[in-house]
Amino acid sequence: MRVYFLSYKPAILKLNGLYVGGIDLFERHIEIDLADSVLAEIVPGENLQPVNFFINEKLLFSPPEFMDVYLMENETLIYIREYGCKDARLSVIMQQRFCGNLVTVFSQNGCYLSVDGSDCSLIPLPAKFCNPKAEEKMLCGYPVLAIWGGNMLCLLSNSGKRVFMNEVESADFGDRLKITAAFETCTAAKAECEYDYDGEKLILVSSRTIETSTPQKNILHFAFFESVLTYGNYANYLDEELKAKAHVLKDYLGEFIGVTVPTEKFFAEHGDVRAAGLVYPKAQNLFEVKYYAVELTGDKISNVFPVE
Repeated sequence: MRVYFLSYKPAILKLNGLYVGGIDLFERHIEIDLADSVLAEIVPGENLQPVNFFINEKLLFSPPEFMDVYLMENETLIYIREYGCKDARLSVIMQQRFCGNLVTVFSQNGCYLSVDGSDCSLIPLPAKFCNPKAEEKMLCGYPVLAIWGGNMLCLLSNSGKRVFMNEVESADFGDRLKITAAFETCTAAKAECEYDYDGEKLILVSSRTIETSTPQKNILHFAFFESVLTYGNYANYLDEELKAKAHVLKDYLGEFIGVTVPTEKFFAEHGDVRAAGLVYPKAQNLFEVKYYAVELTGDKISNVFPVE
């Protein structure tokens, strides 16, 4: 089986104790027989802890928590998305009182949010929150604590419960929460959402997706699948006959959560088709990639079908 390796930090890869090469966010692969149960060790820099695991059948059913595994056609992609830090000392980054709660952001082999009040909670945070900024806001007449980690926003209710956490370009507080969030798509799409708030939870009132650029014809099929994923106006990509069936495309394609470029091996086996890989959750940290292709009539999509 061809196995691809990705790492969110530059690292070196060892297989059965032998140095193989460097890995990072650029896909690199090697052919491995799962029956051999090869021991992989991935060693990052920056004083981070290495990780190790066996590449075998078990890995394809139950990956460890520090990685994501993507199953493709006779191929597997392993993405190492976190490493432990060798310095395990507790360091308080931010601490303040909010509505009777003691809110603390600290680091200890990772970044965490602790809330101590009528209830206690401990929430893992992305590394972006290692330099946070907190602001008290009023939302729909209720106080909330907005904690920013770069462009990521975490909102706490006055009882200390997390009610929102996502990357946003902007957020306006008032009678409603209005946010703009960017999608990583080839049309640079953005979502504009409005939420009501009852003091305990956010209720989505309205949402629309705006595609800010027009895709070139050679990536039009990627733009179409991304538009379906982000609830954009994907019917605009279809010819008149298929547009009449646009309402059933969501159910036809299923609950996919991402769109990827097919591998070199895929094109070697299936030829030059206008295909994209759709990513479906399968289990914890485990995903399956299914390939769908389109046919064009002029500049419009006239057929959508699975590649088998």
